[in-house]
Amino acid sequence: MSTPTRKPPPQSPQGGLAAGLQPKQYRYYDFVMAAFVTILLCSNLIGAAKAAEVTLPVFGTVTFGAGVLFFPVSYIFGDILTEVYGYGRDRRVIWAGFGALVFAALMATVVLALPPAADPFNATYQTHLAAVFGNTPRIILGSITAFWAGSFVNSFVMAKMKLKSNGKHLWARTIGSTICGELVDSSLFYVIAFYGIWSHQQLVAVIIAQYFLKTGWEVVMTPVTYRVVNFLKARENENYFDRGTNFNPFKLQS
Repeated sequence: MSTPTRKPPPQSPQGGLAAGLQPKQYRYYDFVMAAFVTILLCSNLIGAAKAAEVTLPVFGTVTFGAGVLFFPVSYIFGDILTEVYGYGRDRRVIWAGFGALVFAALMATVVLALPPAADPFNATYQTHLAAVFGNTPRIILGSITAFWAGSFVNSFVMAKMKLKSNGKHLWARTIGSTICGELVDSSLFYVIAFYGIWSHQQLVAVIIAQYFLKTGWEVVMTPVTYRVVNFLKARENENYFDRGTNFNPFKLQS
């Protein structure tokens, strides 16, 4: 499935917009960014620390991190952003998510460090907060490292595959980029966040299970990704190809 392509705005020799042209304004880009950051924060803070088990036919008992049910949606948004708006604009969203995770870690640290009021309710509440968010700095360290590296790998592969295929076979690009990005993410997050907390057997089981579950989510959600991509391309009049893009992850300008 493919849509008519729109050439990116003419570029100056330095790589910016040609003289006299204003940056294009998008109707939905900010909403997609907000949704991406929201999903990222919630999946990393609410579900990441819980190991869940389900019994499946053929596979038996499968252990996985509860956040795996929602975190892959951020990769789907990453695919959508790169496919419609290009690597440069997805790069800005990734850095926005990075900043949100850093602030969440800082806030959790400060809140837990504040002495609770001297009453039974707050004493109990402090214990519950510590149980849920006490590992947050380490979880966030793992999240930042894995999210940053995995998201940029996902976006880079997506953009390069789009150029290679001339915009054809969106399904192959979304799945292929997720396979690469999630491999990096899975190799980093759980080891950084939970090594020494979970047993080695549980850690390996969760890493393997969450990698295949996250990648499987991408496959299952492919029809939805198609619909969202086609909607945004039509409404934004954009189908960006990253020809001449500077793929340096530290360059914030799109």
